[in-house]
Amino acid sequence: RAQRCQTNTIAVFCSHIYKRNHDVTKTRKGKTEQLLRVDDHDFTMRPAFGGPAIPVGVDVQVESLDSISEVDMDFTMTLYLRHYWKDERLSFPSTTNKSMTFDGRLVKKIWVPDVFFVHSKRSFIHDTTTDNIMLRVFPDGHVLYSMRITVTAMCNMDFSRFPLDSQTCSLELESYAYTDEDLMLYWKNGNESLKTDEKISLSQFLIQKFHTTSRLAFYSSTGWYNRLYINFTLRRHIFFFLLQTYFPATLMVMLSWVSFWIDRRAVPARVSLGITTVLTMSTIITGVNASMPRVSYIKAVDIYLWVSFVFVFLSVLEYAAVNYLTTVQERKERKLRERFPCTCGIPHAKTMMLDGNYSESDANSLAGYTRNQMVPEEEKQEKMVVHLTMSNESNSSRKRGLKGHVGLRIIQNTHAIDKYSRLIFPGTYIFFNLIYWSVFS
Repeated sequence: RAQRCQTNTIAVFCSHIYKRNHDVTKTRKGKTEQLLRVDDHDFTMRPAFGGPAIPVGVDVQVESLDSISEVDMDFTMTLYLRHYWKDERLSFPSTTNKSMTFDGRLVKKIWVPDVFFVHSKRSFIHDTTTDNIMLRVFPDGHVLYSMRITVTAMCNMDFSRFPLDSQTCSLELESYAYTDEDLMLYWKNGNESLKTDEKISLSQFLIQKFHTTSRLAFYSSTGWYNRLYINFTLRRHIFFFLLQTYFPATLMVMLSWVSFWIDRRAVPARVSLGITTVLTMSTIITGVNASMPRVSYIKAVDIYLWVSFVFVFLSVLEYAAVNYLTTVQERKERKLRERFPCTCGIPHAKTMMLDGNYSESDANSLAGYTRNQMVPEEEKQEKMVVHLTMSNESNSSRKRGLKGHVGLRIIQNTHAIDKYSRLIFPGTYIFFNLIYWSVFS
């Protein structure tokens, strides 16, 4: 301008214009590319090409964790990814050091870091209403490059303690083309480089911690690369599974115990109750496994459900044993009744059990009967069930026989099996629950 002002009047006028438009970036006319001299440089090469590695700082703001999939073993995250670097080819003169902001159209004409997400399955930059890309250039050549991205990445989960588990997932960032000799990725402000929205929440998980790490990754064919990690730890909410899995399974086990209080002769009631509980447990197990990946190891929920299934199945077997022993006992009594059709003089209230399970009071009550009273007719003596000799010797020998049948009496008395099952089954199941919850919780 000083060269164009030939006279003092023109010089004063030009000086006035210069003071009013003190920022030269505002006085230039034409395209923005001309202001940044984009056409004067080859932006296919990185800044300081052939020199030391260019440092590229990164910070991330997590907007949301959209979903965690156990079946696919992945997670979906929406975030703001920002890069910071210096490219002197983009510097421009400015007296106020104010930056200029551009949208995604300029990104295609300059050099930007080629950062990608390692182990990502799907990712995209939001484009509503336009591409969510921002580029901010400072006069000294520093550049801020920001994008809004949704990415679905792999997360190797361990379900050995499911659903009482905690999962740690990582989102990994790395340069695709430039090794650590050309580009140095680093977290711009350490752990402060990662920020999260306070409203982030998941239906099944509690977000415990977000933190950042970095390390070198080696590829045998290309070399070493800087890799950045966004790590977050999730703890699963147990209340949902208590209502949907554990509580129904416990109720089915308790329902199977009801059969111990039902009369052993009520076959339809006890059989239908046992089959119903078994089928219900099978449905619960199938429903849980349908929503889980087919892993080759046993999960914590599998242990609980299969032990509960065993308890339900054993209650069915318990009634099968009761019914079988009852049938065997009745068959023996029927054969004895066919062989000895009458008791000949012994009142019905004093009739003795033929399996040897009669009490001492029953025997003593029969001591007052003489042989003649018990057998009024001699022709009926051959049809007697048992010939009693009410002497001290016979009483002592009977007592010794009873002592030898104590163990057999518990088995033959089918009511005793149900009685002991009422105590053994609940006690064992409570003991199992104490061990289970103390180990996995």
